[in-house]
Amino acid sequence: MSSLFRFLVVALALAAAPFDLTAASKAEPARLSPEDQTDLGRIEEYLNGIRTMRSRFFQVAPSGAHAEGNLFLSRPGKLRIAYDPPVPILIVAHDRTVGYYDRELGQAQYFGSDQTPAGVLLRDKIRLAGGDLAVTRFERSPGALRLTLAQTADPGQGSIALVFSDRPLILRKWVVIDTQGQTTEVALMAPEFGVALEPKLFLFDDMVEKKTPQN
Repeated sequence: MSSLFRFLVVALALAAAPFDLTAASKAEPARLSPEDQTDLGRIEEYLNGIRTMRSRFFQVAPSGAHAEGNLFLSRPGKLRIAYDPPVPILIVAHDRTVGYYDRELGQAQYFGSDQTPAGVLLRDKIRLAGGDLAVTRFERSPGALRLTLAQTADPGQGSIALVFSDRPLILRKWVVIDTQGQTTEVALMAPEFGVALEPKLFLFDDMVEKKTPQN
């Protein structure tokens, strides 16, 4: 697996390698105040209300390198990430499979998308705590909320922080923290929710993509 592939897929929290669910350590849930629990419930309800989303995004890697592109989400299970040139990458998630296409090399690869921290965003029913994910940190600042999620069975595999503006509650960013503690930020720029999306956006045909390299 190329380093470029790791950078792109991990950055968007769709890592190919599943978590090792046999690990002995477990995530330590954060101690949530009644106010935190109320806000967590609001966030869960908000995320469950998102069925489709379209947005530009701005990504910053641990090295400081940045990239932009278009992101399309249709729950459950569908995601399309198209990077602007010169990054030649297209990523499509559909039916628990991630298709990764390198337009420059003309090569496609396929990986499972299960059991990744941000897989929660693709689920039909989102549950932020009490299942296979644990809220390990909950932070608030004026006009913003941030919660960090880790795999309950193996927190050492990394985590993801979701950042929201508040009142009104809107998803603004996610931050992926890898196994070495390095962070990659993905900020949504003017996201649109509840929009109509063409089903073909989430059909990954590498032969078609070779002929039509547009976003």
